[in-house]
Amino acid sequence: MKEEKNMCCLGSCEDCLHKLMKVVALVLMVLALFLLVKTYGELKVNKFIGQDITPRNTISVTGEGEVSATPDIASFSFSVTEEAKTVEQAQTMATEKMNGALAFLNQSGVNESDIKTTGYNIYPRYEWWSKEVQCITAPCPPTDRERVLVGYEVSQNISVELKDIDMAGEVLAGIGSLEVTNVSGLSFDIDEKDELQREARQEAIKEAKNKAKELASDLGVDLVRIVSYSASDGNDYPRYEMLSKASDFGIGGGAASPEIPVGENEIKTTVYITYEIK
Repeated sequence: MKEEKNMCCLGSCEDCLHKLMKVVALVLMVLALFLLVKTYGELKVNKFIGQDITPRNTISVTGEGEVSATPDIASFSFSVTEEAKTVEQAQTMATEKMNGALAFLNQSGVNESDIKTTGYNIYPRYEWWSKEVQCITAPCPPTDRERVLVGYEVSQNISVELKDIDMAGEVLAGIGSLEVTNVSGLSFDIDEKDELQREARQEAIKEAKNKAKELASDLGVDLVRIVSYSASDGNDYPRYEMLSKASDFGIGGGAASPEIPVGENEIKTTVYITYEIK
């Protein structure tokens, strides 16, 4: 009777152990399946399933787009330079002349935010002086020279942006009449050109896509997808270069305002597209 009871208990333990092993195996299988599904999902999101990281078969094309528009802002630079025996004297002279130029710009309607100092410099000026040497016997000794401080030079550089491009000729004539040292770098630009750049980019992309389709047809292949894209902007602005002295080109001394052709600006964009092919 005891032996039968012991055998029954032993059989019951074996059954329990067997059931426990089944449960553990089932849990491990579920966990493994969960990890597999999760890993697959992550890889699929990153588009690594079923394709190479770097496609081997590709073609590359370029496209160019160009949009023309009339500039609506102008900018130029001018400077004032004065020399004197002392720094204080040179600064006073330069400040008086510069204040006159800035007052004229303000009276002409140029916003203070569009007037910016781009440089202010103070330099000492030296000259080489030769000492007199009395020559009694030949050959005469070499003449002694010394470096002598003779004064200081003060200069201030200003850049100006004109939101009203029609003011350019009048403003240049007025600045020249104030005997500034030089006027340079007159250029024309477009204030709001983001939309124009977008139009140029769209034209460039359209041209590149058409080239890719034609090339794929000629090669007898199919376009799969775009694998790389880049773009570069190349804006070509007309420039009106001034001479070093304002008076040299007829500005100043009551001269009439010069006529300044504005022309058109070209907004250019080049795109580079690489396609995977099959």
